[in-house]
Amino acid sequence: MKAIIISGMPAAGKTTVAMILAKELGIKMIGAGDLLKEMAKERGYTPGGDDWWDTPDGIKFAKERETNPDFDKEVDSKLIKKIEAGNVIVTSYTAPWISEHGFKIWLDAKTENRAGRMARRDNTNIEQTMKTTKIRDKENYKIYKSLYNMEFGKDMSPFDMIIDTDSKPVEEVAQMILSKIKEMKI
Repeated sequence: MKAIIISGMPAAGKTTVAMILAKELGIKMIGAGDLLKEMAKERGYTPGGDDWWDTPDGIKFAKERETNPDFDKEVDSKLIKKIEAGNVIVTSYTAPWISEHGFKIWLDAKTENRAGRMARRDNTNIEQTMKTTKIRDKENYKIYKSLYNMEFGKDMSPFDMIIDTDSKPVEEVAQMILSKIKEMKI
């Protein structure tokens, strides 16, 4: 089976959908964010939980990443090898643009809905979460524009499938992907 690559802005549903697909298909799931958290630990940060990226510590790490392209390039190099081997589901911001392999899916969601999901998930204030979401979006765009001259969140040309997740439950999104995979015999 080809690798399945799921991308999208923070809190669009990537990880949740990928976990459902991995279970249904019986294949491993790898998240680029998990590899980045390992690197953050090596540098003295204490990442923990899905909400770490939204904390001051997580935002500080994102700013540090901007000044050191080795963080992301190392993670991306590891992901590319796994994608080329196939039989894996990868969640990644960059892989759809930098890999020639895999079935690529963009999960789309409005900023307000993503911030609401994060606030519910992390039990935080919606106004603060909205500010944090906008900061993360801006930081991610700058990092990937600088590293790969990539239009993260704007250029949809790499994708085989784009799904609006604003009004669909994650199970429905996963089923849409499973149907497409079966139809295309991926």
